[in-house]
Amino acid sequence: MRNLDMTALRSFVAVADHGGVTRAAGVLNFTQSAVSMQLKRLEDSIGLPLFDRSNRRISLTASGEQLLGYARRMIELNDEAMIRLTSRTYEGEIVIGVPHDIVYPVIPRVLQQFNAEFPRMKVQLISAYTSVLKEDFARGAVDVILTTESNPDASAEVLDERPLCWIGAPGGNAWRQRPIRYASARTCIFRKGAIQALEAAAIDWENAVETEQDRTVEATISADLAIGAMIEGTEPAQLEAIAHGGELPGLGKQKICMYQQDRGTGEVLERLTDMLRAGFTITESGTLMPLNETRRLRA
Repeated sequence: MRNLDMTALRSFVAVADHGGVTRAAGVLNFTQSAVSMQLKRLEDSIGLPLFDRSNRRISLTASGEQLLGYARRMIELNDEAMIRLTSRTYEGEIVIGVPHDIVYPVIPRVLQQFNAEFPRMKVQLISAYTSVLKEDFARGAVDVILTTESNPDASAEVLDERPLCWIGAPGGNAWRQRPIRYASARTCIFRKGAIQALEAAAIDWENAVETEQDRTVEATISADLAIGAMIEGTEPAQLEAIAHGGELPGLGKQKICMYQQDRGTGEVLERLTDMLRAGFTITESGTLMPLNETRRLRA
């Protein structure tokens, strides 16, 4: 497979755009002979004539017209890559906050793609409860946050809405015990609604933990010492949604929301939020759509 020379392609496009070697040489800051040499090199590498030189004004052949579109795209991609990789415009740090329970599976692959496009940008990922993230956002400490809430603020962009479910240990029986032992961090946004649902269903309950740590909650539930509540489909491998057959009350739905503010990252922030939107696009089967597929659908 032969490769096309970028300098030759630039000369080719400049001649096509400006109607001759002399003007193209002035635009490119080359000598006329250098431009002519680049054109000959390009024609030799392809093995086809690209210009009709039978008249005074140089014009493209059919092959030249076909190559021109490819040449423009190749130059544009080349320049975009060089700017992204070397320009200080894309240096700096961007801070994103995400609740612990929706980090997987979307956030790792979004960050991987973002790093590939902006390798000189540092990303700081903060994992905290929605209430804490919204406080950080209000202080201007983060660029973008995701939240899980049933009644988001007017400035929120809703990315998805998914049901909450009761979770327990795989094959566990804690949900059958009375009083039910419920485990959550004190600041968990699902806590109030879950407790209200139990009380409305006249199901006795008691606290299983006193903690602010998700790991402590997960350890307690995975040991079948308590149950908890999570957004459906976000439960970790050591936990599972409880198939209670209606013996536990419904928990309603939660919205996955995004808040953003431009702290000087401009285009970088816009690209990151595009990736997050794509990442939370849901297929008809209810699974998270791969980023490459969502980019194809949005194109």
